[in-house]
Amino acid sequence: MDAHTNNLPEATRQDFPIVGIGASAGGLEAFTKFIEAIPDNSEMAYVIVQHLHPTHESILTELLSRVAKIPINEITDEIHLAPNHIYVIPENKMLTSFDGVLKLSPREKETKNQAIDVFFTSLAEVHLDLAYGVLLSGTGSDGTIGLRSIKKHGGITFAQDIDAHYNEMPQNAIKAGVVDYVLTPSKIVEKLIKLSKLKYSISEENDYNDEAVFQEIIKILHQQSGVDFTYYKQTTIRRRIARRMALSKIVNLRDYLKFLRGDKVASEDLFNDMLIPVTEFFRDTKIFQIIREKVFPIITSRVPDGNTIRIWIAGCSTGEEAYTLAIALHEFLGENLQGKEIQIFASDISEVAIAKARIGFYRKSQMRNVSETTLSKYFTSNTAGYTIKRQIRDLCVFAVHNFLNDPPFAKMDLITCRNVFIYMDSFLQKKSLTTFHYALKENGFLLLGKSETAVPAAELFQSFDKTGKIYIRKQVSGRFVHSGLGANGKLKSFKSDIQRKEIIKEDFRKSAESVLLAKYTPASVIVNEQMDIVHINGSIAEFIELSTGKPTFNLLKMAKEGLAFELRNAWHKVKENDSTVKKERIQIKSKGSTEEITIEMQRLEDTSDPYFLVLFYKSRTDQEHVPSGKFTSEELRDNAYLKRIAQLEKELAKIHDDVNAISEEHEASNEELQSANEELLSGSEELQSLNEELETSKEELQSSNEELLQINQELLNKQQEIHISKNYTEAIVATLREPIVVLDTNLRIKNINRAFSKKYNIAKQEATGKLIYEIQNHLFDNVPMRAMLEKVLPEKTQLDDYQIAVNLLPYGESIMLLNARQVTNETSKEQLILLAIEDITERRITEKRLQVLSDGFEAKVQERTADLLNANTELESSVKNLHGANVQLQEYAYVASHDLQEPLRKILMFISRLLGMDEKISDEGLVLLDKISKSSTRMNTLIKDLLAYSYLNNPEKQFVKTDLNVVVANILIDFELLIQDNRVQVKLGKLPVITAVALQMNQLFYNLISNALKFCKNDDSICKIEISSRKLNKAQIKKYPTLNADREYYKIVIKDNGIGFNKQYENKIFTIFQRLHNNEVYSGTGIGLSIGKKIVENHKGIIYSRAEENVGAEFHIILAV
Repeated sequence: MDAHTNNLPEATRQDFPIVGIGASAGGLEAFTKFIEAIPDNSEMAYVIVQHLHPTHESILTELLSRVAKIPINEITDEIHLAPNHIYVIPENKMLTSFDGVLKLSPREKETKNQAIDVFFTSLAEVHLDLAYGVLLSGTGSDGTIGLRSIKKHGGITFAQDIDAHYNEMPQNAIKAGVVDYVLTPSKIVEKLIKLSKLKYSISEENDYNDEAVFQEIIKILHQQSGVDFTYYKQTTIRRRIARRMALSKIVNLRDYLKFLRGDKVASEDLFNDMLIPVTEFFRDTKIFQIIREKVFPIITSRVPDGNTIRIWIAGCSTGEEAYTLAIALHEFLGENLQGKEIQIFASDISEVAIAKARIGFYRKSQMRNVSETTLSKYFTSNTAGYTIKRQIRDLCVFAVHNFLNDPPFAKMDLITCRNVFIYMDSFLQKKSLTTFHYALKENGFLLLGKSETAVPAAELFQSFDKTGKIYIRKQVSGRFVHSGLGANGKLKSFKSDIQRKEIIKEDFRKSAESVLLAKYTPASVIVNEQMDIVHINGSIAEFIELSTGKPTFNLLKMAKEGLAFELRNAWHKVKENDSTVKKERIQIKSKGSTEEITIEMQRLEDTSDPYFLVLFYKSRTDQEHVPSGKFTSEELRDNAYLKRIAQLEKELAKIHDDVNAISEEHEASNEELQSANEELLSGSEELQSLNEELETSKEELQSSNEELLQINQELLNKQQEIHISKNYTEAIVATLREPIVVLDTNLRIKNINRAFSKKYNIAKQEATGKLIYEIQNHLFDNVPMRAMLEKVLPEKTQLDDYQIAVNLLPYGESIMLLNARQVTNETSKEQLILLAIEDITERRITEKRLQVLSDGFEAKVQERTADLLNANTELESSVKNLHGANVQLQEYAYVASHDLQEPLRKILMFISRLLGMDEKISDEGLVLLDKISKSSTRMNTLIKDLLAYSYLNNPEKQFVKTDLNVVVANILIDFELLIQDNRVQVKLGKLPVITAVALQMNQLFYNLISNALKFCKNDDSICKIEISSRKLNKAQIKKYPTLNADREYYKIVIKDNGIGFNKQYENKIFTIFQRLHNNEVYSGTGIGLSIGKKIVENHKGIIYSRAEENVGAEFHIILAV
């Protein structure tokens, strides 16, 4: 690190962009180009997260400081971010951002390294639209989830283009649709600086109090998509708009409005940005565990056999949660599935998301929460990812549906709506909850997200469990939630947060108090749209009273006699005309007498839900002060009667007007109901017709699906056959002893086998891409050879037994035999050359020596016996046959092994005869014949072992119950004399009874026990061999991915205290022909352990070794019962 690292910045206010940069393999080159391009005045902070080996000290800071123009620091815990600084993660740590402070935590062992996802996600949650994400070179899928989170919170994302040295990581993010820009590292820096300046200009330029512009943008979204964002959270909407403005390089809000009006694609982009899908399989496993243990048992117990379990996933995004619930329910029902029918309705307002959900295909990076068992049971795998199987896909119905506006599904047992309410204000939340209450069955269940609650409609739902995220429907009648439109049908005023604080009174009590102050605070109540009292001002005991029966706060039911009719009439007029209604001289009975009162009702303005203020005050009576001396008592009485008659006439006229108004309302309502009934009848007929058409289409689709499935299965079968054939061919080539090389049309190396790599001392990575005649100091730069190889593909010829001489260091001149064939890459259809190179130098030397011997002995041999001449002829023929057999052995070991045995027997027989005439053969000839004899004997043993190895591929072997105790006991009897002579102590534990090929089990344990006896120490110590076994539990089985978790397994251990071997050979010793000692020390062919491994693999088991030199060796065999 340079001097910059000692000058860490103080805590700084976080009002500048923070750029997170992630990479893994090949990241240094990409980081270097990125850092080089950063100027010294970008006013951004940069945080580098790289996959580092936990035990290797990182020198990334030191390397990058050489090219950086700004200070670069290795992160220590709780370091404060500052602009124009670069921060680098240390090794073996995880990094998060917390309120502008970088925090380190230890990396968990034995877990997949997702350091980039962890940091990017925390960065997005803290810094919102000031967070930028950059994904550079790397393998795997780390970073995709983090970029999705940054984009969700309003940030901007980048990925390195296809030129990245390792492009798997950026390509995964690009395919997931979470990348805004795909550029080279240096171009990413340029774009970052431009966007940062543009965002700053946007924040400076725009007047966020410009209510009219924002309303127009919301209207455009509504017109284009059919979705009204009026009641969505303004901070989210404004952040999304600012993000799209930055991406569109527009600074002024009004200019962006013009841009939206003139470009339909732009409005679609903004709409899609509002709906970034954030979901995954088995999200929050604890919730699904509660659903399995508590919710599913209740639902299934309520639904009789033959009936349907109905589930609705509202806001399903790309379908992961719908399929998760389908899988969970399928697993829960198990054997009882046949008695139940399942319907899972999944809806979302995004057509793009629903289209993906219907396909049911997901990349491997999206399956990280899905177990291997679930993947194999419910998904079909291919190279690109996983596709949901039909048994689960058929349970789900996906539809584009807005539950806020469209008619809801009905009679649901369970509704899930997770992480949707977080984008809505309280009004939309309440409206949604009312819709779900209507859609659920009696005591149905509702599941919400982690930070969501049903409090806005607490009267409709009650908590079901301790998590507080699962609710159960209350047995109350649901209420219609007002649409949010005013009396004129216009959208609610969409104002900034500042304006809301100054103008809008969200609390209905505050709104009411402002009216009451103007009215000198008479007695009053505030009621909701159902006329339930929600607040009381002053004393209203003279106007309302509690009624008998169930307690209620409904004003109409509590009003005193004579008042309910007037209240209801006034309420209807206020709702219809949206104006204040006043009714005077209403007579009510109070304390045995009749009183006259006046009521006044009006709607409260600027409240999220409809509320009404009702004022009560007593009517004033105009008393005439007339001296009693001027009128007689009779006149006064007549005057009172006249007043009473006038009053009654006035009341009668008012009642007559009210009755006429009510009659007109009833007539209008009847007409509306009649019209609605006719529309319903017409709609029912259309729906019936549509249903019949859909049924026909369904049958046609089902038939087509069955045909497609059959074709698809056939293709999968063919693909599997090709894959098996390819693996088989590659395995044969890999085990061939002769060097094999694959060349393209330009004679460049595409692939080599292990024999080639070992023979010519060149690694596969080093050889790939080079011309064949360039490697190893132009070893194969042979003009005739090049000319013949260049003809193979154009002229479709082949090269047979073509010999060349090369100078192979350190052996000198060597003779190579070349055979070449044209082959085709089935995947790319590329024409290739398969070239086999066999070193026949030793054979040619041996042949020459034999020829010299043959020439010297020919006369004498002809004189002594004609048989010897024939033998010599047959010997030469056998040598030629042996050469042909060697070539064939590399391709078909089983056939070649059989063909070689007969010539070898003759060679041994003729050598035996020649050795019988030792007085006629020179000493040098006897030595050569002895070498030929020993070599032939080793070849014979090798062929027998190869035969034994090839027999293991015979699929006709019978698997039967095999008692390993009996097998091992018989083997120990065979070795009884050897054990006694060498004073070997054998400790034999109890072994299992398994289903196996008995002969192969005998061969396996014979080889292992024979090796233990063979490699005892040559000293005075006692050789000990211990054979034991134990049953593996489920947790132990899971440690071996190749084992079937549903089967029982035993581990058998054969342990000795012999010479052992170096740990580096623990895997190599199972390779065919791999030997650690020469024949002079320990005899053998190097095939025994290969045979053992093949036997174990044929039984779907595992074999491995543990050893230490001069301490001993252990062989562990895991076999299924």
